[in-house]
Amino acid sequence: MDAPTRTGINVRKWKCQQPLEPRGASTMKITTVGIDLAKNVFQVHAVDEHGKVALRKQLRRDQMTAFFVNLPPCLIGMEACGSAHHWARTLQGFGHAVRLMSPQFVKPYVKSNKNDVADAEAICEAVGRPSMRFVPVKTDISYRTLC
Repeated sequence: MDAPTRTGINVRKWKCQQPLEPRGASTMKITTVGIDLAKNVFQVHAVDEHGKVALRKQLRRDQMTAFFVNLPPCLIGMEACGSAHHWARTLQGFGHAVRLMSPQFVKPYVKSNKNDVADAEAICEAVGRPSMRFVPVKTDISYRTLC
């Protein structure tokens, strides 16, 4: 409301509003993550509980563990490949639920041209499907006996 002044001119009262959260804090809770694995650079795509994109990030190999240690437990999807079993065991050790999928089952979910960003998004979409078939994660002992 306007406050009267001595001169008769009404001046608007200013109110200082404090932000609801500290600056930089996020209200989104990441629930599902899709990772496109490569040799040195990994593409991460994450969504929140409403299916909205919460994160698109490129991580180097040495940044992977530091990033996922600080992330609250969530569902992580990856295409089954040579290094996927190693990363699945590592991420399960941090409390995440990791699911591996065959690349042929992820391919229909790629929306645009094939690149790392589109693959990570497709993996994130495919891991949440109830009818998806998953590959069991190999333990370290069973992996050594196969090689």
